[in-house]
Amino acid sequence: MNKKEYIDEAVRLLQRLIATPSVSRDEAAAADVLCAAMDEYGLHWQREGNNIWTKSPDFNDLRPTVLLNAHIDTVKPVATWTRDPFTPSIEGDRLYGLGANDCGGGLVSLLQVFRQLMGQPSPYNFVYLASAEEEVSGKNGLECVLPLLPRIDVAIVGEPTGMQPATAEKGLMVIDGYSYGVSGHAARNEGVNAIYEALDDLLWLRDYRFEKVSPLLGPTKMQVTVVESGTQHNVVPDKLHFIIDVRTNELYRNEDVFVFLQEHTKSELKARSFRLHSSSISEAHWLVRRCRQLGMQPFGSPTLSDQALMPFPSLKLGPGQSSRSHSADEFICLSEIDHAIDTYLRLLLP
Repeated sequence: MNKKEYIDEAVRLLQRLIATPSVSRDEAAAADVLCAAMDEYGLHWQREGNNIWTKSPDFNDLRPTVLLNAHIDTVKPVATWTRDPFTPSIEGDRLYGLGANDCGGGLVSLLQVFRQLMGQPSPYNFVYLASAEEEVSGKNGLECVLPLLPRIDVAIVGEPTGMQPATAEKGLMVIDGYSYGVSGHAARNEGVNAIYEALDDLLWLRDYRFEKVSPLLGPTKMQVTVVESGTQHNVVPDKLHFIIDVRTNELYRNEDVFVFLQEHTKSELKARSFRLHSSSISEAHWLVRRCRQLGMQPFGSPTLSDQALMPFPSLKLGPGQSSRSHSADEFICLSEIDHAIDTYLRLLLP
């Protein structure tokens, strides 16, 4: 096969995936499509739930292993789509459809790259993994399949980065806060208002700035994104619930930030998880050095990906733009898929 044929197959597969709804935790049909395509390509694959992977036919435990990873799930389509999100349509250089950019382009490009790498001598093993539940950081996604993979030395995650390497990304911690009062009749000024009890904490959370600033990721940031309280106008509320979205850089551990917030607020705080840490790869790593040799510019990404669950070095590198993700009328450019396949091969071939 020549280069154009691989690109055409990538586009055809992406069209089939767009036409197969794969919202997080409901990816089975899309996983079936991908398995069928890998059968057509003559690849021996394995599957755990809706995660599918394949490895180099000549896999050798003595060689380092590179993981090529992208996710098959999508978010739900937003209400402002002007076209059917599940009907792939090509207009000029653009392929429209839900998941085309995030991250179908990376998913199909990396698969075609894996096929081409199989016919080339290489000092590396390669594992291609299409993972599920990335958009919800689900337990049945990457986390459940990692123990089943060979030892991984480094990973390329095909999220949309404009084919520039994101060598660090922020972590995520979601915290539920609770403030308590005593209910009473509003007309008699009775009780203790839970909203007023929470005000000092909410203002402190708004104004506090973390001291350690990352060169790539900037400061650790937090936002109160949900506030819920009260039942009706004439009842003093006895409970207030709020949610804090915390985005940590590599200079702070989620656990340490949580303890710090507990020490500086009087509300009851409960972290939903500590597992989604900030991740980074050394500037001295051979993969980062190779990216620089090819003229790429490393940067820090504010968005979360499956990298947060990877206990080995990794970077994000994929076609498309992060700004298109989760938006109406999402698209990937065909030229971006072409460029991605070419760039991945230049990066990974000797």
